[in-house]
Amino acid sequence: MRFVNLVAVVAVGFGSVSAWAVSESTKTCDVREYGAKGDGVAKDTVAIQKAVDACAAAVSDKSASTGIVMLSGGTFLSGPISLKSGTTFNVAAGATLLGSPDREDYPKVMFARHETVQPLVGSVDAENIVITGGGTIDGQGHIWWEYVKGVKDSGVLGTDHPRPMGMVFDHSKHIRVENITVQNSGFWQIVPYYADDLVFRNVRILAPHSPNTDAIDPFSSSHIVIDHVFSSTGDDNIAIKSGAINSPGPDAPSEYITITDCTFENGHGLSIGSEVAGGANHIHAERIHFKGTDQGIRIKANRDRGHDVSDISFKDIDMVDVKTAILISEYYPKVYPEGEVAAAPVTRLTPFFHDISIENVKATGGDVAGVIVGLPESPVLGLSLKNVDISAKTGMKIAYAKVAFKNVKVTAAQGEGITVSPTASVAGK
Repeated sequence: MRFVNLVAVVAVGFGSVSAWAVSESTKTCDVREYGAKGDGVAKDTVAIQKAVDACAAAVSDKSASTGIVMLSGGTFLSGPISLKSGTTFNVAAGATLLGSPDREDYPKVMFARHETVQPLVGSVDAENIVITGGGTIDGQGHIWWEYVKGVKDSGVLGTDHPRPMGMVFDHSKHIRVENITVQNSGFWQIVPYYADDLVFRNVRILAPHSPNTDAIDPFSSSHIVIDHVFSSTGDDNIAIKSGAINSPGPDAPSEYITITDCTFENGHGLSIGSEVAGGANHIHAERIHFKGTDQGIRIKANRDRGHDVSDISFKDIDMVDVKTAILISEYYPKVYPEGEVAAAPVTRLTPFFHDISIENVKATGGDVAGVIVGLPESPVLGLSLKNVDISAKTGMKIAYAKVAFKNVKVTAAQGEGITVSPTASVAGK
């Protein structure tokens, strides 16, 4: 345990000024001093949690302004760790926090109105937390992926085969995750839940060819920066959510989210939805590179999980070998309705996609250029595509939508480049 002097620092978060570490002193808690072995064999859960609690106590009693929990020089096998306010969780370069392979080490908890298990790393009602250091947080996900193999609905919350997420920030704020690798979580990798003011920067998130391992899933969370993130996963590279399927409400929206300078390989692309019962607004993505993902830009919902989705922009996007470049559908999990579609009554859960812009997109080597389709009772409105150049095996279909084109080129190896249903209108085509 060491006390060192720090200069005063005020870190600026997206949408607010966060006192990450306005500090004259900090307490450093090396987990080895609390009994951790770091040999990858002995379980270090108790020792790591003691270190976290000691640093948090020093912050709480004002003997230090911040506390740094240090993991270095080893592999620390652990069950779930609960982070506390005012602490930095530092996994040094070359060190690994390795999730326990034993299911009994993950207590059952309630999350998003469903019973599941505690995440490997998490916070509840906490603030001013930093996770950094250059090391790796590894959930040993292959154990959990095998556990749910062949299990119906294992990819949703509330299943009788729950899996631990990698990181969950539950009703927490002023969170910074940077210079860290998060990989092989049993379920979703990183989840802000009813959280505010979070920054994810220079993070690698890895779990390719695995079930339901979304990289970052903001859920009813706001003021988020996702910057210089590399993601290769088995599901959505990003999925912005709010509310649940058939949610009784009320649900808070996810809003004021920026995604910049990211690379996504393997996965289902940059998604809004499908569960957006609280809405999703003011979301802006720029300078994103997709390579080999199933989708690129995706906005998805259905009549049982929708709400207002608006003020959305995608700009300066390039895609290589992405199966479907642009997918905007209110029929998830289907893509396009089959046969005649009848209008349904508008309810609280009716999706309403509007005021969306897609600009400066280049996509090559894909299977499908795009699908844009709303509901008869709630068409996609105010969608603009500008400077878009897509080449794919098949073209783009548009239905139940009002779209404006400017300098849009879709080249299809088979069939028409752009097919517009009588239920849609495209200006500038």
